[in-house]
Amino acid sequence: MRSSIEEYAAVEKAASNFVKSVARGDSRYAKKLFTDDAVLFGFLNGKMERGSIEQFYHNVDTVGAGEAFKARIDVVDVEETLAVVRVLEESWGGSIDFTDYLLLMKIEGEWKCVAKAYNQNSDTVVKG
Repeated sequence: MRSSIEEYAAVEKAASNFVKSVARGDSRYAKKLFTDDAVLFGFLNGKMERGSIEQFYHNVDTVGAGEAFKARIDVVDVEETLAVVRVLEESWGGSIDFTDYLLLMKIEGEWKCVAKAYNQNSDTVVKG
């Protein structure tokens, strides 16, 4: 059953912590969103990253977003206790574009991200 528009807004608000962390280069906002055991999967400059969300926190805290950074949050679906969010990022670190998919679960009444998978746009991959 599709959830209400209010629930979509709650998911978007939760996901905004992801964007805020990236934009500010400060993982503390994302730590409000992700569960402690959340996982990530994706390729950064052709190298596979997978495992703990701690890798994402490290990336956020060590690479500033840059002044040109832009992001868009799209709530793709909300089904009672499950939500899928797509985040488009442009110019992270001044040069990288990403498409992120966040899988959220409603846990104890709060939307929390349990998994992050991402694609780095191929025209922003640094080869070397």
